[in-house]
Amino acid sequence: GKLVGKGGLFTLLCLVPAACPELAGNTSTSQLSSVDLSYITQGEAALQQALSILASLDTGVNAGSLLSQENGATMSSTALPGLGKVFRAEVVLPMPVARLHQELFERIEQMPQWNPAISTVKVLQRIGRDTLVTHEVTAPSPGNLVGQRDFVSVRHRGRKETAIYLVGTATHIEKLPLQKGCIRVCAGRRPLLEACRELPPCCICSGSPWDPSHTRFTWLLSMDLKGWIPTSVINRVLPQSQADFIKHLGWHLSTTACP
Repeated sequence: GKLVGKGGLFTLLCLVPAACPELAGNTSTSQLSSVDLSYITQGEAALQQALSILASLDTGVNAGSLLSQENGATMSSTALPGLGKVFRAEVVLPMPVARLHQELFERIEQMPQWNPAISTVKVLQRIGRDTLVTHEVTAPSPGNLVGQRDFVSVRHRGRKETAIYLVGTATHIEKLPLQKGCIRVCAGRRPLLEACRELPPCCICSGSPWDPSHTRFTWLLSMDLKGWIPTSVINRVLPQSQADFIKHLGWHLSTTACP
């Protein structure tokens, strides 16, 4: 196979050590179908799982190992029972929380314009204010080791004080068949509420305590890329993808005006 383009493993999302976030209200449940409600349930469950894992990482019992420092970002990893390696990227970006969050959630379909590792991102469904169902395809990268992947995900948003929590979890949609030439990450026929056996990719955008014009961005990632890929390759690809994504995001934020 070929290697996913650097920065391309973005079934994205962020997180900060905090109590359960106060989730913003979605559309009245009376206006939603049972399928819509199940997507919201998936997103909320993934968020709680990610918060629980993050709390474990922050106890000090599972102290991580420093992997690298690139473009102002710190990459580290730790091993957790049942999950294997979890990769953590942290960086402070010179951008308010609201602007960064807009790029990563509200304007997610425009991501391929600035992230060369992503071919397409399509919002298949918007459910209330805080839940999306998306389809993402990584860009081809000739000469690399892992082929193209695609992701069908529920993306969910939560808030607490100045922090925005974004979490994604793989899901299944009958009407979206497998893409030719792509391996679907966490694909397969499964009940709608059954999640992948892995850490939901998660990110946190939190206001800097010393400068409100800056945002602390934290991204936890642990992913089964499917296919015959050696663990040693995956352990190189995932943190490098995080580092490259942060690099491209930083360039984009520094060269474009607020929308």
